[in-house]
Amino acid sequence: MYESSDLRKGLKVEIDGEPFVITQFQFVKPGKGQALYKCRLKNMVTGTQFDQTFRSGDKFNEPNLEEQEMEYLYYDGDAYCFMNTSTYAQEFLTENQVSEAKDFLKENTVCDVLFFESTPIGITLPNFVELKITESEPWAKGDTAAGSTKPATLETGYVVQVPPFVNEGEVIRVDTRSGEYVERVKE
Repeated sequence: MYESSDLRKGLKVEIDGEPFVITQFQFVKPGKGQALYKCRLKNMVTGTQFDQTFRSGDKFNEPNLEEQEMEYLYYDGDAYCFMNTSTYAQEFLTENQVSEAKDFLKENTVCDVLFFESTPIGITLPNFVELKITESEPWAKGDTAAGSTKPATLETGYVVQVPPFVNEGEVIRVDTRSGEYVERVKE
């Protein structure tokens, strides 16, 4: 059980039987009266966001969340299929539940799937993934301006800025948190 003094950005709480994550947090102590905790909450199931103010002394339940290691298998046009690596049970997540992670998902990627009361609600990718460049402009010799980059399309369809010496067909490491190029991968 959480109290209002435990509130902070990133904390997951249960309100009216639904899991929420605090995306913004501000503590306000007026001259008189109780302290106020102004929060922006995001529903972890539907993705809707709203602002809510809590008073000191308010109590919150901890949501029944569980993470399981699962392997991404395929996308069938409607849902993304994941397989539990220990029980081999399959779960399907919608495009809304996968959200931006779809830009870095390729078959056989192992990631953590978040469950709320045995229902999958989202995924957490590894911090770095290795993806192949499917389309990129060739490097023009003598094009050595400091800090220059060029767009490259990855096998998932995601476009990332890469240094000019990185070519089509090469495998690169991408940071899934920022979506940026990290380095070339030697095969």
